[in-house]
Amino acid sequence: MNAKKQAAKSGKPGKRAGPVEASRLTRDDWLDAAFRAVVEGGFDKARVLMIADALGVTRGSFYWHFTDHAELISALLARWVARELALDKQLRAEATSDPRADLERLLEAALAHGGPDLENIRFELALRGLGRRDPTVAQMLVEVDEARMGLFAQKFQRLTGDPKKASELAALFYLAIVGSNQALSRPVNPPQVSEYLMGIISTYLIHQQAPAPASPARRRSGPKAA
Repeated sequence: MNAKKQAAKSGKPGKRAGPVEASRLTRDDWLDAAFRAVVEGGFDKARVLMIADALGVTRGSFYWHFTDHAELISALLARWVARELALDKQLRAEATSDPRADLERLLEAALAHGGPDLENIRFELALRGLGRRDPTVAQMLVEVDEARMGLFAQKFQRLTGDPKKASELAALFYLAIVGSNQALSRPVNPPQVSEYLMGIISTYLIHQQAPAPASPARRRSGPKAA
């Protein structure tokens, strides 16, 4: 019998979970519940007993899947990072013939609000709060931020053809998204707020950065006849 099951059956904190209860929940069920707890109240709410109550099981069920609370949080963060990096990789590979349309698609995805999108925004805001006091989390966020900045710079490079300008626009683009997500994280937000923010970011950071169309070259006239 593995250590986790021994912990569950030995009465390690909380009541012992029965076999039906323990087998009913998966590791991802616990991670999903922890994610929802963070969305609702930050990482202080992602406690084993509180999550068990939300799932309607005893705390002993937890030890079938995790050694302790630290392993739960570590797994939750690792899953979030893996999903974010996979999304960035997918978006990097996707490109149309119009770099402006590609950037607008990134912007729309980043500022989508409501339902799961709002939950993702709130989770990341809570995670960034945790990163201010936890160096390990801070380093993890650096990895995600660098991947996103690389993605944005690649898209702006296609738009402007200027590596330096692309890097600077990518930084401004990311700052605009982070600030917008702060505004959109409120429980009640009229849809037009998201539309307004997307409109001004798109206007100033995407459309006004596209190179002006080249004017038709003048036809060179041949030497005038004497």
